[in-house]
Amino acid sequence: MRNNTYILGVAGGSGSGKTFFAQALAKKLGEQAFVLYQDNYYIDQSHKFDFDGGSVNFDHPDALDFDLMAEHLKSLKDGEDIRIPKYDFATHSRLEETIFQPWKRVVIVDGILILTQPKLLEIFDDAIFVETPEDIRFARRLNRDVVERGRTPEGVKAQFEKQVKPMHDLFVEPSKKQATHVSSGVDMEAFYNLLRDIQKRVSDSDMQANFNSIKEERTQIIY
Repeated sequence: MRNNTYILGVAGGSGSGKTFFAQALAKKLGEQAFVLYQDNYYIDQSHKFDFDGGSVNFDHPDALDFDLMAEHLKSLKDGEDIRIPKYDFATHSRLEETIFQPWKRVVIVDGILILTQPKLLEIFDDAIFVETPEDIRFARRLNRDVVERGRTPEGVKAQFEKQVKPMHDLFVEPSKKQATHVSSGVDMEAFYNLLRDIQKRVSDSDMQANFNSIKEERTQIIY
């Protein structure tokens, strides 16, 4: 029976390690968990295409379709499958193709701005904010945008100074107060505490067995 869905928000600044945290958590929880990414919910801005991203402020809440994300989370909460949009960061466009996502018992929502939205906060069962120094976040964003999104280092630096940092200070950092947990970087104590909390909330024999094996290994995650 599709019930008892647990939804966790994982937020933090761009390059904070939140995505690594979310993915590692989902991996440890096994087949009954998946990560839903904020990055899939950007609105189409292909009319602003400029080859280097500076014309689109991806770090402002208005750039995202949070109404659709909330609709999808409510569907998952009700035990329904969803179709996730796909976004092309090279052209700032939402693709016609979607991703079929079957219902899972644990949904981990990853995104820098998810804690700024009351419509999402009322759906989350818990939320964690991954706090990381600015210099580390910038270095990670630089590497990601150049390697994965075809950006130039100069463009990434300019965007960070003009958009990413101001939006972080205006929206992301203040949203930390909405989190039920705050982790200093990828903190192992916070990581295992969340695993324990999720296991208590979600009754699943396979997840229980997986959690027991996790407690035994206690291997430090390095990021």
